[in-house]
Amino acid sequence: MFHRFLLAALLAGASTAAAATYPLTVTDDLGRTVTLKAQPRRIIAMLPSHTETLAAIGAESALIAVDVFSNYPKALTDRLPKVGSGYQPDIEKIVALKPDLVLADESSGSRLTEKLAAAGLTVYGGTAQTFNEVFEKIAVLGKLTNHEAGATRLITTMRGDLNTLQASVVGRPKVSTYFEIDPTPYSVGPNSFIGALITKAGGQTIVPAALGDFPKLDPELIVKANPQVMVGLDTALARTRPGWSTLRAVQTGRVYEPTPEENDALSRPGPRLAVALKALIRMLHPGALK
Repeated sequence: MFHRFLLAALLAGASTAAAATYPLTVTDDLGRTVTLKAQPRRIIAMLPSHTETLAAIGAESALIAVDVFSNYPKALTDRLPKVGSGYQPDIEKIVALKPDLVLADESSGSRLTEKLAAAGLTVYGGTAQTFNEVFEKIAVLGKLTNHEAGATRLITTMRGDLNTLQASVVGRPKVSTYFEIDPTPYSVGPNSFIGALITKAGGQTIVPAALGDFPKLDPELIVKANPQVMVGLDTALARTRPGWSTLRAVQTGRVYEPTPEENDALSRPGPRLAVALKALIRMLHPGALK
């Protein structure tokens, strides 16, 4: 009963959250100081997770354009202009739209934040890498856009949904899991947001934490780990790789290729973590969810 009162109190507090005060200054993931003189009314999101978060906290009306990979919520993304991607941004088009805030990534590889800032735009560069950072980034976007109440409600709902799902696998054995991001092969460490979801789903990634959050693996590590479940590819592909045809996951047919919707939810550190967790639980512990 106590948790119901706590949830009610949190939701009540969210509805009366104080409005943001501008000028507002925050530090992004690149250590840059980002200052907004007023509440942003023209926002461009260059990552699907940013797009989904703005929509989920009630700030979708401020979005004027998104990246080419943003496809959810469909009713929103279908009507918005697309302005390239992190590695292939249409800088000219972005500048022409006169955004007062661009939400980008912190990748040194794409240098997106640097390129947009050089064009004279106000840019926040940052994305979540770990599970807890997902909620931290939602709170930051709520603060930047003056939608802190919506961010608080979203965080509360997400945590409740995730806790309910996680409870369904309590007491079940841990399932060793190989999660493939791409065939290079890149995978996920236990401290990444995907690795944390695997743990919450009753699994354990085969990747040691020391290798990082999203490491490129030596294929021999995968063979030696001999995972019980593989996620992110299909059985036919797995059988073609050297030494994989005798692995437990391949032998027992526990190689799972997520649906496009599940794949998006699994790869985006945003509001649909519960969709991702539900998909993982069905793969790792069939029958846990009734």
